Amino acid sequence: MNDIDSREQIRGGRLRMRRSRGAASGFLLILLGIWGAAVPFVGPSFDFAFSPGRDWSMARGWLEVLPGGVAALGGLLLLLSRNRATATLGGWLSVIAGAWFVVGRAFAGPLALGDVGTPVAATDTQHLLLELSYFYGLGALIVFLGAFALGRVSVRSVRDVEYARRPVAVDRETAVAATDAEPARSSGWRDRGGMFGRHRPAH
Repeated sequence: MNDIDSREQIRGGRLRMRRSRGAASGFLLILLGIWGAAVPFVGPSFDFAFSPGRDWSMARGWLEVLPGGVAALGGLLLLLSRNRATATLGGWLSVIAGAWFVVGRAFAGPLALGDVGTPVAATDTQHLLLELSYFYGLGALIVFLGAFALGRVSVRSVRDVEYARRPVAVDRETAVAATDAEPARSSGWRDRGGMFGRHRPAH
């Protein structure tokens, strides 16, 4: 078996980072995005829904499915990326999606995006839970996690530098052979030069 030599090798530049920097936030954002996009479809089965309003299907797509999908995409980028720029894009997508959950209904009328209807709730507490779970609380939580992830991936810590310079296993025999080959070639040229010099006729 060949000997293994541990050598330092730089892997990427300042954009390189550990995947764990955004993994936790990314995972939670994926779950929240899936919830935001799916709850208008599954909520009515548990009497946890909004009554259909005018153009309810269109409003459901613009105000719930779209931001939920964008938040999940942002979380996926944060979860999988080792590149700081890609993770930052994921964080901003999540922040924008969360903000749209919060303010989207205010723009629904002027932009003719439809109406999600009114909460199906017997008490004020149920009404509040519906509003928080579908829009305001969900959006605020997504914005918080997205901003938190942006803060983490924007800082280049000592651990990131160590990760970029982590040791790499190198085949020692291959490394030695490559190192010895260059002097051998150089000496060969010198020997041939000396031979030519010894046979050069004297003037």
